[in-house]
Amino acid sequence: MSDPEDTIDYNPPAKKPARVPSADVHVEVGGLSHIGKVRDKNEDHFLVARFGRTMDFQLTNLPEEYVPAFHAEVGYGLVVADGMGGAAGGEIASRSAIQDLTHLVLTTPDWIMHGQSPWVEEVMQRMAQRFRDIDQYINLRAVADPTLSGMGTTMTLAANLGLDMVICHIGDSRAYLFRRGKLSQLTRDMTMAQELIAAGTLSPEQAATYRFRHVLTQCLGGPGMAKAEVQHISLETDDRILLCTDGLYDMVRDEQIAEILKTHAAPQECCQVLVDRALVAGGRDNITVALARYRHVGKSA
Repeated sequence: MSDPEDTIDYNPPAKKPARVPSADVHVEVGGLSHIGKVRDKNEDHFLVARFGRTMDFQLTNLPEEYVPAFHAEVGYGLVVADGMGGAAGGEIASRSAIQDLTHLVLTTPDWIMHGQSPWVEEVMQRMAQRFRDIDQYINLRAVADPTLSGMGTTMTLAANLGLDMVICHIGDSRAYLFRRGKLSQLTRDMTMAQELIAAGTLSPEQAATYRFRHVLTQCLGGPGMAKAEVQHISLETDDRILLCTDGLYDMVRDEQIAEILKTHAAPQECCQVLVDRALVAGGRDNITVALARYRHVGKSA
């Protein structure tokens, strides 16, 4: 007979478990990339992915209240990357960075599908480490192929777990939050111009025309160890997250982006309008956007 002190009290659920928050969050996504009017190739790449964990109960003689017919936890990931360097290096750097990221995620044995502490902190640490790994991979490719010397890429990632959002970022591709009609930049441009603004030697107005405004202080594939910035925010229903390369925000002002987001609710349609506006303004660089709209639909969904 077992020692009572070695036993663990367990009270089985008397009814179906409540739906996880991620199942109550409806996400609409869109994405688009355009070569622009000046460049002869597109060095931007993007990816929008739906990820999840599911269990579909096929056969059982357990009463219905003991197991749900179907259980799912889902999230969405958006990523944009803007490459630079070498004859073909920029295109290869941005493409391989996203490829490496998907490989690192898919080979992670224990996916975390909870946005609450302490799991969200673990997700943030993993994202930062993945960016460091990708940085090493890009540098190794450049060493193996001298024609790719000097290649690098920005990368900005946004992934939600229910209404919890993790953003990981390096370079000057941006993440914006559009909430209740207001557009806020979530990421900090890792550029020489931004460093001078922070030091008080350059104003934001001067930075807009500064000759070296797009010289990066951090990127994947650059000298030294890559230092990505990672943050966690809580989403509200009807929030939108916009990721974009500088080909958009250099051509379209933030207030114009906000007006387009306000006017066009469907993400894919909005992406098209944003790209079209950048082209009309000159399209001097590759233009890439990825957009998601999040709605807490609750148990009635």
